[in-house]
Amino acid sequence: MGDPPAAGDDDPDAETDGGIQAYTVRLELVDEPGELLRALAPIADNGGNLLSIHHERGNITPRGHIPVEVDLECPPDRFDDVVEGLRDAGVNIIQAGAEHYGEEINVVLVGHLVETDLSDTLSRIEDEVGAVVLDLSLAAPEGTGGISSARARLAIDSGRSEEALAAIRSIGADKELTVVEPLLGGDA
Repeated sequence: MGDPPAAGDDDPDAETDGGIQAYTVRLELVDEPGELLRALAPIADNGGNLLSIHHERGNITPRGHIPVEVDLECPPDRFDDVVEGLRDAGVNIIQAGAEHYGEEINVVLVGHLVETDLSDTLSRIEDEVGAVVLDLSLAAPEGTGGISSARARLAIDSGRSEEALAAIRSIGADKELTVVEPLLGGDA
């Protein structure tokens, strides 16, 4: 084992006294009044203590949102609650601790989603693709026993769109679901 980082080393995951650990969370916020406050509330509500916030309003992401970097500390067993609280509040997370997601893709799944266990399908997408399901919309006009469709918005690592879609196609084939894919690239 090596020596612990010296005081002042820039190690966002360094453990501090009392079993509290420091984390960095990178968010994308809509440029509207109250969005920063809305994003910070789940951190405090789930036991996080803010260390710093870097909010650069003039810097816009490709989706037209504002990137915000939040340094916080909390017990390691509470960090997942902080991240889940942010997601439940509808906050777009780009990075949470070691998890880093640089892209979003939308896919539509069509078929007997309920009968083939939608929860299992989503878990497999998260596990096999390494994605996070940010949003899910389900339409079942024939009831749960009929054909339904679901639109899933997924966060994936930058540069992994093709790999992610290949894995989603494989999961869809296993469950006899049709996968409607996004158009990738700029060629029209």
